[in-house]
Amino acid sequence: MNVQRLLERFLRYVEIDTTADESSNGYPSSAGQLELGRIVLDELRAMGLADARQDEHGIITATVPAAFERADSKEAVPMIAFCAHLDTSPETSGANVRPQVIHDYAGGDIVLPADTSKVIRTSDNPALDRLLGKTIITTDGTTLLGGDDKAGLAVIVEAAQWLLEHPDIKHGPVRLCFTCDEEIGRGTDHIDLDELDATACYTLDGEGVDCVDVETFSADVAIVTVSGVNIHPSIAKDRMTNAVRAAADFLQRLPADQSPETTEDRQGFLHPYEIEGGVGEVRIRIIIRDFDTAKLDLFAATLHQAASETLERFPDARIDITVKRQYRNMADGLTGDRRAVDYAVEALKRIGREAKTTIVRGGTDGSRLTEMGLPTPNLSNGSHNPHSNLEWACLEEMVMAGEWVISLAETWGEKS
Repeated sequence: MNVQRLLERFLRYVEIDTTADESSNGYPSSAGQLELGRIVLDELRAMGLADARQDEHGIITATVPAAFERADSKEAVPMIAFCAHLDTSPETSGANVRPQVIHDYAGGDIVLPADTSKVIRTSDNPALDRLLGKTIITTDGTTLLGGDDKAGLAVIVEAAQWLLEHPDIKHGPVRLCFTCDEEIGRGTDHIDLDELDATACYTLDGEGVDCVDVETFSADVAIVTVSGVNIHPSIAKDRMTNAVRAAADFLQRLPADQSPETTEDRQGFLHPYEIEGGVGEVRIRIIIRDFDTAKLDLFAATLHQAASETLERFPDARIDITVKRQYRNMADGLTGDRRAVDYAVEALKRIGREAKTTIVRGGTDGSRLTEMGLPTPNLSNGSHNPHSNLEWACLEEMVMAGEWVISLAETWGEKS
């Protein structure tokens, strides 16, 4: 891998604001995603990928041609795909990202320069202890970094260029796919699997190094609308029903032991993450997560029970709950054709490393792609602390991710 080129590529990508906007009805939801897509498209074309294109939805696709053909078979080497998303989370600002590059990391806590109250502490980030002497990239403390998923994006593009520059590496055809609005659950809305034409796919959207995620949450989102009765406060006695107070009562009734703050491992949760409105109406967005898909209905029932109890106290209020399906645990779709996972493990073993099969308390484009019929486990990309102004990435771990991508291309070419 060309390490300096990978670093420059990553820094170029993170400086573009691609924050997804859940309130937008457009696709993509923010103009920055189109801007970054055009930059990536120009890079892919400059490499010589003649079929590189950005479609009307902002999705980028391109194909690295196979480096060999089977001499003993009429069947073509299967196409595999690598996927990353262009957008960043709306949970923390992605505007005016000013990355800090720390060469030869000497250890210890990292104080972020633009807001010294923001500190990446080794006590919270034990991975730093094994990265002495490495290159660490952080934010300045006022924004997220965008390693989720621009680390994955940069790794895939750099790996594609490396394969093109080294035709001695024997691999089958490799499809690149870069999506929009993954962070707001719309990443695969406009993916055509027939057009993608891949046997297996890998998202590079995982933290750390050498992990292959084989399970994700199943996910729904609930939109709770609390309607009150608004009237001037001067004449409100026995006439006003304050939707803000009713909403507060509703939220207070959600079980505290079923929240992200109190759960871990395979435990699911209800997570109110957005609230807006006033006396007349309040809207609350709540994400519902569990590894066991059947439990999503139980969580939804908990919301309805809380609403019923709130209405006993606020009988003139109205509470409407709409639950929308988001994605399902990728494990449900990886049980049939295990090659995507098995070859990921084999590919890492070939370069002297050991894969850790893991679960992720979240979701990826791969969750939905797997549900659609394309096996798509998730791989590490060298980033850490996603969605946070304490986000950081390690350049050497990004290189390791790129080496894994290249080995995967070889493995599929030889074993399929």
